[in-house]
Amino acid sequence: MVKNTGCSSRGPGFNSVPTWQLTTICNSSSKGSSDLLASKNTKHTCGIQTSIYIKSKISSTGASRGGAASPRPPQGRSSRQDKYSVLLPTYNEHENLPLIMWLLVKSFSESAINYEIIIIDDGSPDGTREVAEQLEKIYGSDRILLRPREKKLGLGTAYIHGIKHATGNYVIIMDADLSHHPKFIPEFIRKQKEGNFDIVSGTRYKGNGGVYGWDLKRKIISRGANFITQILLRPGASDLTGSFKLYRKEVLQKLIEKCVSKGYVFQMEMIVRARQLNYTIGEVPISFVDRVYGESKLGGNEIVSFLKGLLTLFATT
Repeated sequence: MVKNTGCSSRGPGFNSVPTWQLTTICNSSSKGSSDLLASKNTKHTCGIQTSIYIKSKISSTGASRGGAASPRPPQGRSSRQDKYSVLLPTYNEHENLPLIMWLLVKSFSESAINYEIIIIDDGSPDGTREVAEQLEKIYGSDRILLRPREKKLGLGTAYIHGIKHATGNYVIIMDADLSHHPKFIPEFIRKQKEGNFDIVSGTRYKGNGGVYGWDLKRKIISRGANFITQILLRPGASDLTGSFKLYRKEVLQKLIEKCVSKGYVFQMEMIVRARQLNYTIGEVPISFVDRVYGESKLGGNEIVSFLKGLLTLFATT
């Protein structure tokens, strides 16, 4: 049994992360040192050992398939049921990937949802791909599909690459850094069914939605970007820069064809183009929690690109 070494709570919405997972990350060094997290020399040891430990935990329950342990959703559902493909772009997420994968599988299995998770790794130098390969073995290649690329090519092209391999009639896009908790996915699905929406978007700025773990600067940047976008583009959605969404597959394919932006602007353009094409959008309030491990990809270049993209959309839509 793994002892609790003091891994702290990671914010609202993550109470369902089991203690054994968090403590495994703290204890992934053979010497049991929790200082491993702070070391830049750890590379992908933490993520792979977490993956192996998850496998041992799953195996201990007696669930197995063809020699590889794999938790399965309840049987008996119609073969014609909806299937949900999760597109999970990754870059340097070796620590977060085992956790988000466990939470996704748990959420889908408990709700008896038919699913697949497609990992699109952009040549991460930290060993994310190796961790993904371990997870593919643990959960089964019918549920986890690793579709890597050789280098970092942008978020928009990652979705283009991933959707080529998606077999579901609905597609969910989300971050792999634990900012988006999978517990909201059943709510997305219920919302879509209730209103027959083409898109369901997670929103931080409506109802009981919110952001946790950001400093004041990051909150001002996000709020400011959203406010300016609302004024200039009037998109009909409350959260333009969020990346937690559910799409009908054919709708996402159409939008990707129309979009020309890359990086963070891509999410904003998707909603603007959806409005142009008269697609319907439902919203579900979510709790956005700052990444648990690793560093944010948002920097000065991304902010400049966002402003340029915003002005381009304003002039062309």
